Amino acid sequence: METRRLGELLRAEGLIADRDLSSALTLQTEIGGRLGGLLLRLGAVAEADLLAVLSRQLDVPVLPAEARPTAQAVEAFLADAGPRIWWADREAVAWRGAEGRLFCAALDPLAPLLRERLAQLTDEPVAYHLASRAFIDGFRPGATAGLEHGATSDAARLRELALEAPVIDFVNGLFAEALNRRASDVHLEPFERRFVVRMRIDGQLVDMRAGPRADFDAVCSRIKLLSGMDIGERRLPQDGRQSIRVAGQELDLRVSTLPSAWGESLVLRLLGKSSRLQTLAELGLDADRAHRLVAMVEKPNGVVLVSGPTGSGKTTTIYRLLTHLHNGARKIVTIEDPIEFDLPGVVQVQARGDIGLTFAAGLRSILRQDPDVIMVGEIRDPETARIAIQAALTGHMVISTVHTNSALAAVARLKDLGVEGFLLADVVRGVVGQRLARRLCVHCTRPSDPAQAAVHERAAAEWGVVTADEPGRWAEPVGCERCAGTGYLGRFGLYEIADGDAALERCIRDGADEAAMERAARRRGFINLFEDGVAKARLGLTTLAEISRIAAPAETPLETA
Repeated sequence: METRRLGELLRAEGLIADRDLSSALTLQTEIGGRLGGLLLRLGAVAEADLLAVLSRQLDVPVLPAEARPTAQAVEAFLADAGPRIWWADREAVAWRGAEGRLFCAALDPLAPLLRERLAQLTDEPVAYHLASRAFIDGFRPGATAGLEHGATSDAARLRELALEAPVIDFVNGLFAEALNRRASDVHLEPFERRFVVRMRIDGQLVDMRAGPRADFDAVCSRIKLLSGMDIGERRLPQDGRQSIRVAGQELDLRVSTLPSAWGESLVLRLLGKSSRLQTLAELGLDADRAHRLVAMVEKPNGVVLVSGPTGSGKTTTIYRLLTHLHNGARKIVTIEDPIEFDLPGVVQVQARGDIGLTFAAGLRSILRQDPDVIMVGEIRDPETARIAIQAALTGHMVISTVHTNSALAAVARLKDLGVEGFLLADVVRGVVGQRLARRLCVHCTRPSDPAQAAVHERAAAEWGVVTADEPGRWAEPVGCERCAGTGYLGRFGLYEIADGDAALERCIRDGADEAAMERAARRRGFINLFEDGVAKARLGLTTLAEISRIAAPAETPLETA
């Protein structure tokens, strides 16, 4: 028998990294459980590899496929072997083989209580084997309603499929490809004869691969298993999450399933723990507007709102502002879902709706922590809005996001959530609208030809964007290996920023509409998302076609040729 510990053996064979072992040991200290099971739960090792190492360590063979019992054989032996729940708790099953020999398969076949029970039942020799959790779970009470008919449970079958090496390799390859291609989301969609994989790259959904429909259930089960879902439940939508390691990088995996005509449609969101945050300039803010934005959040109290659709970079902008505010003299607390970036010196709280830790509940508790600055992941219900405004009125700076199409529409959104106009007027320090535009690939972009550049320049002048004598540096996408032929590589922000000055305060207090608020803001240099986008296209950072796609007002004709 091998005397070294399991973690040492797995590490020595290169099956896990030091970080994986450390994470599993920490988890074991917190919640208990077997190290091997925790490593599987973290997705750090394949179960086949784990069983092979355990077999050598314990000197107990792995149950071969050809020796697996029928359901009737297990039922026949366990019927007279004590309560079924006892065997389920010991994660073990026993049966007689065709020749009358007694077998026992378990996650821990050396467990003293298990061996004592079998010794009490019979004085015959017992052949002990290691078995996978999927095999054991297939015989649990409740999971075996159909065993008398010789059928393993559907959940057990799916779990077995999910643990097969080709399925594990496919899913791991999917994660690696998503990371390599900088995908924010991965879509898996089943149809009658095939399933397709698409990835959202720089905001665009791109077809990546397809496979036979017969393989989809195993792939789906593997992903559900990794994210902590019930793999046997395919009738209802589910949400799951887990931390995984891909190519040495820690990722937060969030999975959503939706039952469809041909199976479960899956969407995976991959959130990377980046090594550093971009500066405001790298995010797309010029010096003047960056200064104005920082000045808003440096005020001792009030509310700053960042608006935009999902995936528009709102959280990244807020994280950069929080990093600026962290100087040792402020207590900064956040309530987020999920925590997308670890901010040193900032107390970050993960919202958990399943246990009642909503944004509103978390915000209430944060106010008892003597904070100076509070970040709320999103204001989306009346209770959160009310508490956030009260926090601002009582001397705290509150920074949050709302889902609106423009910066100034954020004011109307809070009114829709029941906040009185006079209260908003007192606390709003500024509103920010944001989108993400694709950046032209620096490896293959080319300048626009003179005729096309002239058309672009005339259009920009008509929109009032040309403010200098210097001609625009218009450019066009080409496509190369680095950008996968798209002509774009990476994204940057488009911003519109309205200061919460006396003019905006008057507009809010008087119930002015968005158009009136914009007129007041323009007297202080406000430019909208579209104008910011055209100015950046004029600098050669992107194209008018891209700005049209994400930010053009409905009434703006974009004739660029």
